[in-house]
Amino acid sequence: MTPPTLDQIEISDLHLRAIIGVNPDERENRQDVLVNITLDVDTRPAAASDAIADAANYRTITKRVIDLVENSRFFLVETLAAAIARACLKEPRVERALVSVEKPAALRFAASAGVTVERTRDDL
Repeated sequence: MTPPTLDQIEISDLHLRAIIGVNPDERENRQDVLVNITLDVDTRPAAASDAIADAANYRTITKRVIDLVENSRFFLVETLAAAIARACLKEPRVERALVSVEKPAALRFAASAGVTVERTRDDL
């Protein structure tokens, strides 16, 4: 039997500040980061019941991500993105997390530079 197709929850353009980077000033001064998250979730139970208890609570997930990013001290954007994906997957209803993290103005002449990672429950 084919598993059901999952729905997606989008958390778009989460503007946060983090200690991120390898240069000395990046280790001291918080920088802007832009986070976008797509979560694969079966929303049918919540849609049928209209009860938050049956939903992936993306407010809770977002608070978890904000706390992680604002208190992190990673060197690499790749590490930060993977940590955010793991934090999202702590929600039992989330089956897959697609996370994009960008550092605006990280590269000369570029609006931003970043990375996108995908993690599933099997990666935990």
